[in-house]
Amino acid sequence: MTVTLRRATPADAALVCEFNAALARESEGKELDPTTLAAGVRAALADPAKGVYTVAEMGGEVVGQMMLTYEWSDWRNGWFWWVQSVYVRPDARRGGVFRALFADVLTRAAAEPGVIGLRLYMEPGNDRARATYKSLGMVEVGYEVFELYPLPGA
Repeated sequence: MTVTLRRATPADAALVCEFNAALARESEGKELDPTTLAAGVRAALADPAKGVYTVAEMGGEVVGQMMLTYEWSDWRNGWFWWVQSVYVRPDARRGGVFRALFADVLTRAAAEPGVIGLRLYMEPGNDRARATYKSLGMVEVGYEVFELYPLPGA
């Protein structure tokens, strides 16, 4: 079946929330606060500076998603696009959905003069994802991610 892509709209918010909650549960064993998640998704859908969601459809149903966020690199004088919130419905996995989403973002990034690279992060131990990312030409760069969340006093 053919994968078609389109930019997500506010009408997709509930499904994007559902996919993000499933992603957190499957990949990190986390349950997200539904109110906070819904507000965050709506904010991104309303303001492309916060992130842009692309959804993948097969047979008229949304079966996957990917969000892009942006990081300025002073070291390299250009933009990295971060691939985030990638989720493919279990019944659509291994059907080319992620590859279609990635190919789309790669094409769009290559067409933007200020974009110098793509990045993503993944949970350790996800060997299937690691193999997929490597097969697309991505390399592990050795960074580890730290966070302070929530901020003290927030």
